[in-house]
Amino acid sequence: MEILARISESLEQGNHQNVAELTRQALASGLAASDILHRGLLPGMTRISERFRRHEVFLPDMLLSARAMHAGLDLVKPLLAREGVPALGKVVLGTVRGDLHDIGKNLVGVMLRADGFEVIDLGTDVPSERFVEAAVAEQAPVIGMSALLTTTMSRMKEVVELLAARGLKGRVKTIVGGAPVSAEFARVIGANAYGYDAANAVERVKGLLAVA
Repeated sequence: MEILARISESLEQGNHQNVAELTRQALASGLAASDILHRGLLPGMTRISERFRRHEVFLPDMLLSARAMHAGLDLVKPLLAREGVPALGKVVLGTVRGDLHDIGKNLVGVMLRADGFEVIDLGTDVPSERFVEAAVAEQAPVIGMSALLTTTMSRMKEVVELLAARGLKGRVKTIVGGAPVSAEFARVIGANAYGYDAANAVERVKGLLAVA
């Protein structure tokens, strides 16, 4: 429908006010929240992510689109549960201890939520023990860790080692990301996956949980 295309286009343009207003109109017209999510919001976020990956747009553009995504998601999320749309799974997310950078982490969180995951965002400067405690308390099968400083990357290894020491490594999987992080680093520390950007991180999480 035309209104779904307009939602998608407004999100890609980063216009949060238009996204919120059009989402309200779509809901008022009787469209299902799941249709608005999967045929309006998600296509727009996917396109801007692909453009970001191709260096056609830059971080400020992604942040505006993430804000627009939140504007629509905040309206449809309460209705999804009523429609019986189940969460795909829980993900504990955070920036490791000693690191206060959160832009990349926040983008991953937005896109995970948009795709139907429940995200427990621990914020920044998160102690290694806190990741593990949250995963156990929330019964979350995935921990996502971000670092933007080479000096804090070792904290990711601490989390992997804590999971192993507590007999949780097979039950709770880990994905790491951030500017200085690489697939090789993930392999060396024993992480289960590496996400090179927000869209890829979502795909890797789906792979870890065998979600289509």
